[in-house]
Amino acid sequence: MRKSGFSVMMSGRLVCDEEQATSLKVPELTAGRIDVVLDGIKIAKERITEKCVLGGCIGPFSLAGRLMDVTEIMYSLYDEPEMVHTVLNKTTEFLIKYVAAIKTAGADGIFMAEPLTGILSPQLAEEFSIPYVKRIISCIQDDSFPVIYHNCGNSVPKMLDKLFTQGAFAYHFGNAADMCEVLETAPADVICMGNIDPAACFAKGTAESVKTAAARLMSSCGKYKNFIPSSGCDIPAKTSWDNINSFFEGIKE
Repeated sequence: MRKSGFSVMMSGRLVCDEEQATSLKVPELTAGRIDVVLDGIKIAKERITEKCVLGGCIGPFSLAGRLMDVTEIMYSLYDEPEMVHTVLNKTTEFLIKYVAAIKTAGADGIFMAEPLTGILSPQLAEEFSIPYVKRIISCIQDDSFPVIYHNCGNSVPKMLDKLFTQGAFAYHFGNAADMCEVLETAPADVICMGNIDPAACFAKGTAESVKTAAARLMSSCGKYKNFIPSSGCDIPAKTSWDNINSFFEGIKE
């Protein structure tokens, strides 16, 4: 495994101590498979003309957790916080460059997934994730390029007020959060998206149960003008198209 940067195929930990954190290089945009992503966006923009094309990226704390190991970074938050901040500054620097390149490639916006933050306490999230997400959003987002922030962690309900300070155009939440609670907390001009269970409902449910879940979601949240119904996270690859179509049928009805 090459250790000069983190835009490579990885296995195991890449950062184990302060020395490795300090020496970790922020990859250039020619590293790894970045060019494949950028080419894919260009091709998508050429072929998709009636809908928005959104790029995707991981969030700064979730990327740091991948570099340091998810379990180990949790210990380091208490034992070696400065090392974590060193890595976070570098993941943030990389993501600003990466998302800027996605923007230049023609994407209409970016979907940032920061799920690892969702297992932190609100206090830890405020120190180790939210400031770095803010930095990325402030550098990248404008009137023609929105950032959609995704967090599907169990601790989301406890940190909603902090998350909404990040300044994202829209927020996407997993089914661990009560969507009505989210919408009651959110500013009225901030779009909130979610949050039917992608595994238990979309993948393992039936067309009828998905339709019922969608109708139930709209019944409880449809009164909010800043609400967009969605799955709570990625739709599993083998999900039936009948179930997916039933979701839209339930929303329309």
